[in-house]
Amino acid sequence: MTQIELFGFIAALLTSMAYLPQAVMIIRTGVTTGISLLMYSMLTSGKILWLSYGVLVTSWPLILSQTFTLCLASIILSLTFRNSYKAKKNRTGQERFA
Repeated sequence: MTQIELFGFIAALLTSMAYLPQAVMIIRTGVTTGISLLMYSMLTSGKILWLSYGVLVTSWPLILSQTFTLCLASIILSLTFRNSYKAKKNRTGQERFA
């Protein structure tokens, strides 16, 4: 491993691990208020593209970091979507019976 690759792995590790506290908190509490569905949709789409790029250029720091971050972002996105859907469904149901 070259110093440049090591540099890439360290950068990838730090930026990928930044998503871990948010994902853990959401998994533990189930609370996603304040999480932007649009932002995480865009982020997850971007992670898919970065992962594809990493595979095409065979960059292991990109492949590993984007795979890890894509998993975390997907969890956050899916729980945010689920909670948003439930909240919308509850508001609609309450309006009918109000």
